This record gives sequence, structure tokens and C-alpha cells, in this order.
Amino acid sequence: MSLLIVGATGTLGRQIARRALDEGHQVRCLVRSSKRAAFLKEWGAQLVLGDLCDQASLPPALEGVTAIIDAATARPTDSLSIKQVDWQGKVALIQAAKAAGVERFIFFSILDAEKYPQVPLMEIKRCTELFLAESGLNYTILRPCGFMQGLIGQYAVPILDKQAVWVTQQSAPVAYMDTQDVAKFAVRALSVPETEKGTFPVVGTRAWTAEEIIRLCERLSGQEAKVTRLPTNLMRTARRVARFFQWGWNLADRLAFAEVLATDKPFNASMEAVYPVFGLNPEETTTLEAYLQDYFSRILKKLKELDYQASKTKNQKKKTSLRF
Repeated sequence: MSLLIVGATGTLGRQIARRALDEGHQVRCLVRSSKRAAFLKEWGAQLVLGDLCDQASLPPALEGVTAIIDAATARPTDSLSIKQVDWQGKVALIQAAKAAGVERFIFFSILDAEKYPQVPLMEIKRCTELFLAESGLNYTILRPCGFMQGLIGQYAVPILDKQAVWVTQQSAPVAYMDTQDVAKFAVRALSVPETEKGTFPVVGTRAWTAEEIIRLCERLSGQEAKVTRLPTNLMRTARRVARFFQWGWNLADRLAFAEVLATDKPFNASMEAVYPVFGLNPEETTTLEAYLQDYFSRILKKLKELDYQASKTKNQKKKTSLRF
């Protein structure tokens, strides 16, 4: 299968590219910078320069493509807004895919997007789901709610660095999933007819609150976290201020999404019926405990090695100075 991956340099997209290549697919990646995407080429993917927001660049990228996996989204630091990338760009991609005769389209939305019309990103995802369903394309919609990879910078690194861990006053339990496991569902959907024109949650083994994640990190790292709680009202004020400036629009939209997580409503869904459809084994899904255990084991081992090398160098310098 000739597969185009959009957003392949991102946290999720790169895992999809790796998985698809490992399973023998011909992988093409739509990228804005060949330099930044050089690692994808080294893996064996074909790079094609283009941009979701440049409609003219899409038809050439789709020549000979039989399937698309769309894992792209606007970043908070992007110069383009969420509306431009996640709505206008996706509409252009879906229309180009239809015109090119693409056989399968895998789209990533967000769990419970329809419940939060006041949150720009979630409302745009909901509208894109509807547009895709009405496009005539043979689609599959996957709805994750959070990736384990994001927890490293949010919790693990600050705790190891003895810096503040910022959390909201309330914390919605979230069923985070490893992006490697999410990638399994995306690539498997290409070959499973039962996933055609279907929408599926793709979430982890259980939902975790911020407090539970902090306690787990403390236990695995052997260090105590310095927790700073961010009042929800302050976050709302920051969002309103950011909306005044064009450079702050993406940040404001992300803060609106963060407010959704600052509640007691869990982000979780049953996966009992999903695994059999995709033919995947739930016991092979990475748990958050295992993911963080692996991270802390590797990082603490590395820190010990660095301490040993520093101590060895110090002793060598001391011996040298004593000779003179």
C-alpha cells in the first residue's frame, strides 16, 4: 500500500511512520522542511515537500497514494492558527484526497470532542469528523485523549531537576496511551475492513489524575515533587489576554483545552469492543507504570554513569596535581 503520512515529524506521526515502514508499507511523508524530516528519510520514507495550508502542494503529494494517515495539528508556537491548520488545511486535504481517488483516510480526532463546543480545537475536530464522513471517502476516525510522551516534560523532568511541577487545582483523570500503541491502531486500520467508516476511541488501560502521576514519579525517581497549583481563574485570564494578540491565538486555544482538563470529568472510554475489531491484544498495550518505569530506569542509569565519569575525572585531576 502506498501511504501518505501527514504530520510525520510530530510525536505521534513519527511512530506511525516507523510502524508503517516496519510492516512493509511504501511510506511517503508530507513535510514542510526536508532538513527537519531527515530522520524519516533515513528510516526509508520518501519525503515530499508541501503544506496543508498550501493547497497547490497537495495534488502532487497525492499522486499514486492509496491511503492517508493524518496526524497533523497546529503547534502552540506555529505562526498559523488552529483554524488555518486543523480546519482549512484538513478540508483542503480531504478534498484533494477525494479528487485523487485515495482509497482510505485515517483521521485523528479527540475523545468527546462533541461535548465541548466552546473549546476551539475540539469543535474544529468535531466539524472535521462530520466533513470527512460526508466527503464520500472511505475513512476511519480514531479518538485518543492524551499521550504518555507528553508526561515526561510535564512531570518527570521537573521532578528530576527539582523544579516546580505545575498542575491545576482540579485534575481530570486521563487515559493516556503510548504513541507506539496508538500507531498500531492507525496502521492496522488500513487492512481491517471492519474499521471502514467507523469512529473508535483509542485510550490507555486506565485514567490517571495529576496527583496519581506525581506520586508514581516520586516513587520511581526517589525524589519529592515540588507542586505548584495553578488557579483555573488565572488560566482563564491568561487565555483572554492571549486572545488580544495574534501571536497568542494558538496559546489561547490550547489554554481553553487545558481548562477542560481542569475538571473532575474523566477522559476515558471502554476499549473492550475496540481491540477485537482491530485484532490487537490489550495485554500488549503499554501501561503508564511500565512506561514511566522504563523512562526513569534509563535516565537514572545515565545519571549514575555521568556521576561516575565526573568523579573519575576529578580523581585523575587530583592525582595529576599531587605529582606536581
